[in-house]
Amino acid sequence: MSKKKIVVLTGAGISAESGLRTFRDAGGLWEGYNVMDVATPEAWEKNPELVLRFYNERRASAASAEPNAGHFALAELEKHFDVWIVTQNVDNLHEKAGSSNIIHLHGELSKVRSTKYPELIYEIGGKAIEIGDNCEKGAQLRPHIVWFGEDVPLMYEAGKLADTADIFLVVGTSMVVYPAAGLIDYVPRHAPKYIIDPNKPSVPSVGKYPNLTFVTENATTGVPKVAQELLGKLQAGEL
Repeated sequence: MSKKKIVVLTGAGISAESGLRTFRDAGGLWEGYNVMDVATPEAWEKNPELVLRFYNERRASAASAEPNAGHFALAELEKHFDVWIVTQNVDNLHEKAGSSNIIHLHGELSKVRSTKYPELIYEIGGKAIEIGDNCEKGAQLRPHIVWFGEDVPLMYEAGKLADTADIFLVVGTSMVVYPAAGLIDYVPRHAPKYIIDPNKPSVPSVGKYPNLTFVTENATTGVPKVAQELLGKLQAGEL
């Protein structure tokens, strides 16, 4: 008998509990930086040194961060379910916690790619990159991040996953960043859906989804609670 498929959309809230903040926590600032100055193609054209410095700082922070109970609970679910994580986060905390199937919609801090040959992607861990650090073909390296205004290449794959979900979880996201926030529209109507966030997303369309449960808690408490509920339902034959 095949395992039930759980698709999880995670956002900044789950990483915040591991000490990683985003610009939405500080009125449009990302650790003192205006998002338009560091996370757009225009920012890169205008001041690549600033952009590299910003991501070097974030990369170092992410490298030293540790997963929390929310990450570990999702990894633990793999023992009983077919779990797929679609994350808006660019850290690797899901990987550190032991999750196997992860789609990074917005890129990964631990990777860089060529500015002229986007297929050339390199894993650098927590290292910094500077102006003059080039790919093997001589082009400058840039963060492997989907900046505001750029296409989200893995969105199609994420949509196909959501379309086949038996259970759908949303963890730590405000449901206002598109296209990721629209993933819930792909989920089958009959599938149980959980939104885990201490601040109940104020999205008018959320009310249209059947089988939707709000868990107004942080990821560190809310995700383990939902995981236990799902395991209980599985053991009782209700899933």
